[in-house]
Amino acid sequence: MPTWPPLDSLLNSLLPHSDVREWWLVLMAPLFLVTIGVEWWHMRRTGQQHIHHVPDAMASINLGSIYSLIDVIFLYVLVLPTMLWLYQFRWFTIDTTLLSFAGLYLGVEFCYYWFHRASHRVRWFWCAHSAHHASEYMNFTTALRQSWLYAVAGNWLFYLPMVLLGFDPRWVMFAYALNLTYQFFVHTQWVKQLPAPIEYLFNTPSHHRVHHGRNPKYIDKNYGGTLIIFDRLFGTFEPEVEKPDYGLVHPMHSYNLLWLTVHEWVAMVRDVMRPGPLWLRLKHVWAPPGWERPTGQP
Repeated sequence: MPTWPPLDSLLNSLLPHSDVREWWLVLMAPLFLVTIGVEWWHMRRTGQQHIHHVPDAMASINLGSIYSLIDVIFLYVLVLPTMLWLYQFRWFTIDTTLLSFAGLYLGVEFCYYWFHRASHRVRWFWCAHSAHHASEYMNFTTALRQSWLYAVAGNWLFYLPMVLLGFDPRWVMFAYALNLTYQFFVHTQWVKQLPAPIEYLFNTPSHHRVHHGRNPKYIDKNYGGTLIIFDRLFGTFEPEVEKPDYGLVHPMHSYNLLWLTVHEWVAMVRDVMRPGPLWLRLKHVWAPPGWERPTGQP
């Protein structure tokens, strides 16, 4: 039987004075920017410059740049301390080897599916996620359009089961960061359909274009991060047939970074503050984003 060396030892031997796991997305920024530049050049060369819109792209890049730094701060002051505290009560202790990390990555993908689905079906989480869907363009810059308030909304709570199961919190968050890295590359119109086996198993640009479409048949579909298998299992898969129309159902035409971050939170608070029975007012927090009070209620 082969023995699998702990990944901690491998990482320490390569980078003895640094932990790249917690800064992974920041370190990936140069690669992301180069990829954006290559896509922009290719689209202009092939007469598809309409794929990019400079004000929209700059808003996405600036949102993502600030998000990556804010996310590291929250990681150190909130997420990791909470996860490390919970790790004391783990059910097992799972050493992180190449083999166990593959299992961890699959588990994180499963958790991500449910986080992503909740982000579209529960308004509290949608308040953070809506910033990502506000762009009416689909290119690599769209991947960087992230809310500064994800940690406040509690996206990291969905990964606590992996900590309770016995995985080191730092490796859990690293697996999540790798998942997000993969997702950057599915935000494009450059890549069309890939070979059928890849399209069947993995989240691809085709599948993710559907996810960003506001066409009625595309809304709330294709939640997967790296894989598409959980969408197929749980009935949320939709293939790309008609051309997606990108953006929010109710568009917001703004490039103000603060407003892009808080606009849906403001709308939710306004709905909660409207007169009416308390239980209906509070339902605006956990009901789907499009939920309206019954006829006859304020």
